[in-house]
Amino acid sequence: MRNLLFNWRDPKIYLPLILLIFLLILPIFLPTYFLHIMVTIFVFAFLSVAWNIIGGYAGQLSLGNAAFFGLGAYGAVLFTHYFNIPPWIGGVIIGGAAALFLSLLMGWACFRLRGPYFAISSLAIGEVMRLLFLHQRKITFGAEGVTVPFKGDSLLYFQFSSKVPYYYIALVMLLLGIYICWKMERSRLGYYLIAINQNQDAAEAVGINSVRTKQVALSLSALLTAMGGVFYAQYIFFIDPDFVFSLGLSIEFALMAIVGGVGSVFGPVIGAFLLRPAMEITNALLGATYMGVHLIVYGGLLITVVLLKPEGLIGWLARRYETLLKLLPGLKEKE
Repeated sequence: MRNLLFNWRDPKIYLPLILLIFLLILPIFLPTYFLHIMVTIFVFAFLSVAWNIIGGYAGQLSLGNAAFFGLGAYGAVLFTHYFNIPPWIGGVIIGGAAALFLSLLMGWACFRLRGPYFAISSLAIGEVMRLLFLHQRKITFGAEGVTVPFKGDSLLYFQFSSKVPYYYIALVMLLLGIYICWKMERSRLGYYLIAINQNQDAAEAVGINSVRTKQVALSLSALLTAMGGVFYAQYIFFIDPDFVFSLGLSIEFALMAIVGGVGSVFGPVIGAFLLRPAMEITNALLGATYMGVHLIVYGGLLITVVLLKPEGLIGWLARRYETLLKLLPGLKEKE
């Protein structure tokens, strides 16, 4: 029974447990603004983990994941606005179903394409969704966006006057995303995706249905991304098509995974913890005086990491962690 989840004698789990305990008690010490930064880190790490399923493991550069994010966000907000349906029903169930349906259409139309053609096709689908919601003013309110009315502290409507509940909910979402990705990596689906990523023709030659396998990965990524859109809409209390369906958002999901290390469980998390605070802090400090300077910092970090560590930061950190374990007495793994 003790080996069902963790081997407690394995020293590799010590650091993750220490980090988890630290994150659980962190809100006690953080002021409101830094709580906000941590919430955005967790959310974007979760969204990057979701992108990594299709973009990292399957090797399909998707630039349309913002379409799933936007469907979750609008599903939560519009059904609450028109029918007073709680956002977790309107967003996760209805918006999630819409994201799954869109992922099926995207897979049917695009998975027979390879290389940059799939990336361009996914980008086009995201842009179509942005224009569709932008011009349906009678339903979606168009460019004006939709403001989420505050109904008071309510777990049902997922609204709180303090950022602490958002912090813990975002942390639970991130842990859920990591667990799903970890389980997928060790499942038949994960092995199939890695095989397709390495050599699709060889994978098909041994009997792997590449289109169906990639479709499952895209649908799982779409559902998780829609969940992230539900959370973010309720957190910022406002959405509009130019943000939730933007190409920049899809690129940000991908860049965090690329910087941290694609095709790994913790790579997107590491990328989010590096890039998201850099964007938030530089935008807050310099955004009013020097417009766009946060993008320069963001791009500079990206270029530096890609040039120095093209495999991402996860490999470098893993090697340092292994070295640390060898140096600590009594923590060596038993053969």
